[in-house]
Amino acid sequence: MSSDAALLETARAWLAQDPDAETRAELQQLIDAAAGGSADASSELHDRFDERLAFGTAGLRGEIAAGSNRMNRVLVSQAAAGLAGYLLEVAAPGEVPSVVIGYDGRKNSDIFARDTAELMAGAGVRAILLPRLLPTPVLAFAVRHLDVSAGVMVTASHNPPNDNGYKVYLGGSNEGSQIVAPVDAAIASHILRVAAEQNVLELPRGAFETAEEGVVDAYIAATAAVASEAPDGGRAELSVVYTAMHGVGWETARSVLAAAGFCAPHIVAAQIDPDPAFPTVAFPNPEEPGAMDLAIETARALDAELIIANDPDADRLAIAIPSATDATGYRRLSGNELGALLGWRAAERAVAAASGDNGATGTLACSIVSSPALKAVAAHYGLEFANTLTGFKWVSRAPGLVFGFEEALGYLVNPETVRDKDGISAAVALLDLATSLKASGRTIADHLEEFTATFGAYASSQVSVRVTDLSRIAEVMSALRADPPVEIGGIRVEQIDDLGEGFGALPPSDVLRIWLAGGARVMVRPSGTEPKLKVYIDASSTDGTVVEREAAAAATVAALETGMRALVNA
Repeated sequence: MSSDAALLETARAWLAQDPDAETRAELQQLIDAAAGGSADASSELHDRFDERLAFGTAGLRGEIAAGSNRMNRVLVSQAAAGLAGYLLEVAAPGEVPSVVIGYDGRKNSDIFARDTAELMAGAGVRAILLPRLLPTPVLAFAVRHLDVSAGVMVTASHNPPNDNGYKVYLGGSNEGSQIVAPVDAAIASHILRVAAEQNVLELPRGAFETAEEGVVDAYIAATAAVASEAPDGGRAELSVVYTAMHGVGWETARSVLAAAGFCAPHIVAAQIDPDPAFPTVAFPNPEEPGAMDLAIETARALDAELIIANDPDADRLAIAIPSATDATGYRRLSGNELGALLGWRAAERAVAAASGDNGATGTLACSIVSSPALKAVAAHYGLEFANTLTGFKWVSRAPGLVFGFEEALGYLVNPETVRDKDGISAAVALLDLATSLKASGRTIADHLEEFTATFGAYASSQVSVRVTDLSRIAEVMSALRADPPVEIGGIRVEQIDDLGEGFGALPPSDVLRIWLAGGARVMVRPSGTEPKLKVYIDASSTDGTVVEREAAAAATVAALETGMRALVNA
């Protein structure tokens, strides 16, 4: 059988088990065109069926369309059945495994979630569906709150509008953290077995439970408790603008902020309700240029003191503060800056909570591509510090964790209740800090200067190379390994750590860590969720005044960024 004939047979077999009228129609159109000799249609079918969307430690994530290399009801059904098979396999004798399922406002999120619940139940797993579309942190909380075996969140976070995804969490000793190796491979093997042996239309479906509102109420109460107790006279009033970025954060965030005693923020009305089309932003990611433009416009009109933005599933937080030097009037803090401030807050609270003569205990953790500033905070307060691989599946597992973050706007401020990044609890911690500062006549900007005076200046930058051909990323990584640079931006390279085979306590990861003269650092890795090569640049200075420290660190970062752009052709 020719490859084209085999391809058409594979596509027709997929079509025969697709329960979705939309993806079935577009696949039928492609099959007809390819059978009629269309080279473009044949190429598209190859792209959709020559590979399979891999299930890994990030679960599944991809464009919604027909085919094994896309997100759709067939693929999700196979994933649900495979996950059910894994949970049944590892369950103790006589135990009925359980799963809680959440979903956001993206296209097909509710459909994928309901399919998962029905198929899990049909396989003999107790399945609980959250009562409506909700933020990812609520699902992560529910895994522990309901004491279930696993959790599934249907979301593609901040990806483009036509993407969706499937994140898996584990309960029990995993405490609601996302899956890591080797569990991901074990689940993937069950999924592949289902895909090879079963038609998803013939998989048994069963009745699932719908969680009570009490789950959401418990999350709201636990998250509101992140804030310090309000002073007798109430919290200082702060003019705040909030955007949900067309996601699901607002309803829950509003309740949490009210329960914590904060004044209601002003909203960016055009972005406050869930909308899977994300009509006002090119990318629904507050890190992307232009994503916070409407929030800044709203803040300017109100002369607001702070802007808070959640991403569409509300597991990330971005903030912006007034700035006389920025043309827009506001400056968005980097994930590293906010992580340093929230880590400082966590360290001070750990010290305040310490009793006896033993001092404060606990661990501050961040991913290897995040700023070294948190390590300086930990050392200053005598706390442990952990550097983990990228992703909160690793950060959340740091022993003794009291605070964790990664530079991509992810923060974990209450690990005793949620073992994942949480943009709502992080917003509570940030507002707690900001209102306390205002009560003493200070601002977030003032606090950043105090951080530099106390710990040094930490500057960072990032270079992202978006590609259409993923092989380009592998080519760049191979070239850097084969011909490592001896200098970058005029600064001497002192050491290169290749994490591909593991490094120290770190598991293997496709990451290069480059150390330079003066202590600066460059990290290079492929993105785990997008078709990008990512470069992270960090430098610090503890010499001179605050202004001199900031200037020195910034100059080093600028030189390294220029050099890295030339190396990776960005």
